[in-house]
Amino acid sequence: MIIRLSKVCMVLAMAFFATLVAFGNVTDYATNFAFVRHVFLMDTTFPGNGIMYRSIEQEWVHHAGYVLIIALEIATAVLCWIGGFKLLKARSAVPAEFRAAKAWAIGGLSLGFLTWQVVFMSVGGEWFGMWMSTQWNGIQSAFRFCIMMLLVLMYLTMSNDALEEGGT
Repeated sequence: MIIRLSKVCMVLAMAFFATLVAFGNVTDYATNFAFVRHVFLMDTTFPGNGIMYRSIEQEWVHHAGYVLIIALEIATAVLCWIGGFKLLKARSAVPAEFRAAKAWAIGGLSLGFLTWQVVFMSVGGEWFGMWMSTQWNGIQSAFRFCIMMLLVLMYLTMSNDALEEGGT
């Protein structure tokens, strides 16, 4: 039971984390929008770099990108909350039912991983050269978030949550 409760708590912790991130982005839109804007503009990357043709100056694109990020963070949070509570409800169920209850959490953790890996590390970090910026570089934070999501996802999907030694 302790492993199942541990998995529930970890999924709910990721739900809480994604909720706080999304809440911060919504309630402090201007500050966090500045980050996204500078990444799109590539205005703090190395001077004269050969990828400046990728920069986007249209502000509506900056807002659309930021709204997409917020939507992905909210979706991650919602899926993890639902998944965590479904796991909590199934904590005493037979192994097959507990495994089935993992679906929402797996979806949420996977979406969270993909959000920070694809959007921040791949698109922001590599496509827009965020790695070149000393001021607007979120790669380390994104990596930390990816690893958290991935480790919880790996732990959640392990087959170590049987209620008794015999696998029941």
